[in-house]
Amino acid sequence: MKIILANPRGFCAGVNMAISALETALAHYGSPLYVYHEIVHNRPIVERFQKLGVVFVNDISEVPNGGTVLYSAHGVSPVIRQHSQQRNLRAIDATCPLVTKVHKEAIKFAKEGYTIVLVGHEGHDEVIGTMGEAPASMVLVEDAADVAKLTLPADAKLAFLTQTTLSVDEAKSVIDALKQKYPQIVGPNKDDICYATQNRQDAVKQLVGEVDKVLVLGSQNSSNSQRLAELARTNGRPAYLIDRVGELKDEWFAPTDTVLVTAGASAPEEHVQDCIEHLRATFGATVETRVVREEDVSFPLPRELRVLAG
Repeated sequence: MKIILANPRGFCAGVNMAISALETALAHYGSPLYVYHEIVHNRPIVERFQKLGVVFVNDISEVPNGGTVLYSAHGVSPVIRQHSQQRNLRAIDATCPLVTKVHKEAIKFAKEGYTIVLVGHEGHDEVIGTMGEAPASMVLVEDAADVAKLTLPADAKLAFLTQTTLSVDEAKSVIDALKQKYPQIVGPNKDDICYATQNRQDAVKQLVGEVDKVLVLGSQNSSNSQRLAELARTNGRPAYLIDRVGELKDEWFAPTDTVLVTAGASAPEEHVQDCIEHLRATFGATVETRVVREEDVSFPLPRELRVLAG
């Protein structure tokens, strides 16, 4: 067996920042510490923090008055911020700056009188937060079929935004459909899809033709991890999305396979290495690392924590 190890893979700058923020807050304030939604969409990370006394909540009312709450990397709506203030919560904002950028674009377009078409997945934490910035001015579409169903006036003043973790190709097809139906529609100056999502997808696109199978480390509720597996399948390769080595099934592989291994932007590297070690031990796999693109992006800790971190 030969393993092609994709690079870049795994943690992005937003995930690194959010996890560091939670570790810093936990060290300073102790537990119980509350996080609104999962800090990042990764089951092993959530479980690790739960063992340290972090409580993940889906309703801000679950945080006791005067408690400390950290907003996840996916962002929150203004209503959640208002409720936090009303409950006298110490709020730490670990929203990824690339998600914050989309929120600011939503506010700007809404103030300028646009109806905003948001391209994203219904129910995703990031989409809920973004739509909360201008709920009266925003409609959600998931695909080109949703665009066909839109009944907005042909001459409506329209803008579009996208969830940051979409498939680059899928987002383009939806945006193209929007532009065809509503030629006057405008968008942000720069693509909303985050650099890490694009880079990990580009690595799979570039390498998938050389392999028999694809193994993606990431959680089922991780949008960007799901997109990596979908991309492999679209290119005719079986793809398996797992959290950790215990979910790996030997029957997925043949001893002569070439396997592409990658990881979503919230998947810890230790689980990638555990899977590689298992494939080495079971199939005598050799590993070749392929660097498709270098990444040097980093984000500072939330303002509330920079002083604490020294």
